[in-house]
Amino acid sequence: MAPARAHSSPRVRRGRKPAPSWARLTDDQLLKKRLCDLNLRIEGTPVERCIRRLHAELEEKGLALRPHCWLAAEWFSPDGVPGIAIPFYLSHRRLIRLERRMMREVEGGNTNWLMRILRHEAGHAIDSAYRLRRRRRWREVFGPASLRYPDSYRPRPGSRRFVQHLGAWYAQSHPAEDFAETFAVWLKPRASWKHSYEGWPALEKLRYVDELMRELKGVVPPVRSRAQIEPARLERRTLGQHYRSRQTRNVTSMPHLADEYILRVFGPRPATGRRMRAATLIRQLKQPLCRSVAQHLDASEYLVHQVLRLLIERCEALGLYARDPVRVARPRVERLVRRIARLHLIGSAGRHVL
Repeated sequence: MAPARAHSSPRVRRGRKPAPSWARLTDDQLLKKRLCDLNLRIEGTPVERCIRRLHAELEEKGLALRPHCWLAAEWFSPDGVPGIAIPFYLSHRRLIRLERRMMREVEGGNTNWLMRILRHEAGHAIDSAYRLRRRRRWREVFGPASLRYPDSYRPRPGSRRFVQHLGAWYAQSHPAEDFAETFAVWLKPRASWKHSYEGWPALEKLRYVDELMRELKGVVPPVRSRAQIEPARLERRTLGQHYRSRQTRNVTSMPHLADEYILRVFGPRPATGRRMRAATLIRQLKQPLCRSVAQHLDASEYLVHQVLRLLIERCEALGLYARDPVRVARPRVERLVRRIARLHLIGSAGRHVL
């Protein structure tokens, strides 16, 4: 009788860490996991290589700043901290797949896109490190950084007063973003910005940044905080709670745009005849609509649920009623939900977290 063979663990290629147990979970199971329990690291990931590349670009320009990086819920560079928070999902392919399913895009999901965002965030970091926004000339060129960030902005696509880097004319959203975008264009290796922006008023901003960075060559930053703000390792929310929060914020950021479409389907209380309240009708159709719209758009039910919640809130606030009987109104309501959900999905493309 042959001796019993010991059970061996799956082979792991040399130099490659074994996949974490949560990487084999289904999406529904993974959404129940807390961020702090995933034990995520930047080390050994493609993100780490891009950070080293960013530092090399800064060194090539003679700048002493090397922004420290950490994993967080979203992209941002905190005021007063010359560092960069990087979304946790970029640290593992399994989380990237989940991000794509939940949000329909992966911000920074390829090397080119990741480097573009890192250069932009490095602009914020260098602003903090050297307190650049306090300079009178900085304010004259870009405007006061103390301006309140708008909930939304209406860009002027034809304007040549701003560089174009991240897309969606993001430099137009705020003076601090204008500087960060201009810095990113200036920092990119072998960039021909003098030629690309010839004749543009934005060229003067690039020349100012070039002059300013020459002044800062080799200068040790006066602000050297290594603080990590809202790191993923301390985030006790589940992934499901994280995505519900993001989708709620994204959907409810456009109530006035939604109103335009809502008023095409629902109207005020009729003077004669009985009609159902619009909010009541949507509540009755909520479950089948959630499934059918999510399937039609290949979107998550979380997103559709938030769209339906927005519709109910707006219909109640506006005091709206159905214009037609339920049988006629249902397909119109479904088209309305699809349209607003699609607006969110399209609107999220190219949007950058502040």
